[in-house]
Amino acid sequence: MSRVIRLFGLAATLSLATLLAGCDSPGDASASSSTVAPDVTIYTVKAQPRSIIRELPGRIAPIRVAEVRPRVSGIIVARMFQQGSEVKAGDPLYRIDPRPFEVELQAAEAAVAKAHAALEQATLQAERMTSLASQNAASKAQSEIATGTMRQARAELAVREAELARAKLNLDYATIRAPISGVIGAALVSEGALVVQNDSTSLATIQQIENVYADFTEPVAELNRLRRAFDSGELDQIAPDAVRVRLVLDGGTIYPLAGKLLFSEAKVDAFTGQVTLRGEFKNPGRELLPGMYVRVLIEKGVDADAIAVPQQAIQRNAAGRSEVFVVKDDNRIAVQPVRTGGLQDGQWLVLDGLKPGDRVVIEGFQKFAPGDEVKPRQVVSDLGEDQVETNFATIVKASQ
Repeated sequence: MSRVIRLFGLAATLSLATLLAGCDSPGDASASSSTVAPDVTIYTVKAQPRSIIRELPGRIAPIRVAEVRPRVSGIIVARMFQQGSEVKAGDPLYRIDPRPFEVELQAAEAAVAKAHAALEQATLQAERMTSLASQNAASKAQSEIATGTMRQARAELAVREAELARAKLNLDYATIRAPISGVIGAALVSEGALVVQNDSTSLATIQQIENVYADFTEPVAELNRLRRAFDSGELDQIAPDAVRVRLVLDGGTIYPLAGKLLFSEAKVDAFTGQVTLRGEFKNPGRELLPGMYVRVLIEKGVDADAIAVPQQAIQRNAAGRSEVFVVKDDNRIAVQPVRTGGLQDGQWLVLDGLKPGDRVVIEGFQKFAPGDEVKPRQVVSDLGEDQVETNFATIVKASQ
């Protein structure tokens, strides 16, 4: 009996040894290593001066626009311009059949000649009657009649000369000329068409585009917010002659020439709540065409201690609000709600929720949950000591 008990005890000892040996297996070592803190990439927040850039949609408009209209009625007999070409002020564009106006001119010239002859005769008669009246050879009444006739003849001559000037003007108007210099558009009438004096329908349109306007609008609430920020000292206002306006063309191309802000309308559109703004740009290469859609970048002020984080640091929660994951001093993750401003230079401006020195996660979001311990890996946090001189090209690429 005692032999059986000893054998049973020996078996139990061997089983316990086998179980203890199993605890040191490679599989259990792997399970133990799964608790190591994951690596994440962080960005350390830093406050620094930064330009406030506003991006707004706009349309290109010409500096001057003139519609070509006839000033006399007649039949178009010639078109003397190439559509889409440059014209100078005074260049002939259309010719109306001049023959009716030439006939009018000849008739007016004949009427002037007749009036001249009548005036000469009346003048001689008045002088003669005045001389006779001084010798008592003619009555005073006859002298007065002769003098009145002379004055009527002089007035008749003035009327005929005015008609002659009008006939010359109409003949000149038979050649329709460019009222301004610029680029002329499509010809809206052709030879043989009847045009009517002062008709509301134009024959062509000329636009001056050596310089162009970029018209754009902005919500009045945004202007008021900026005004309050300037008044409170939150933003440093840029001097009027330092305001920069740039254009972004299709495909994100930056127009190489900077423009200047001209005015802000005092009246707000009652239907849209928008204030109209206008910038002027030089257009030597005719790259900017009237009606073209552009995006306008306008620098409005400088935030002396702006806080910005990389674009990927901003996350959205289930409610659609912005938040970031912050690494605390104990290297554990915490969720921090933030209020963002605009996206500039690949960075989100953070208005509330962060302070200098906070460590924000920018990579490795899938490796942790709030409250987990992580191993932070620092990236360069310096965005540049001077963010006032903003790279507009980088802003555009980041906003696309």
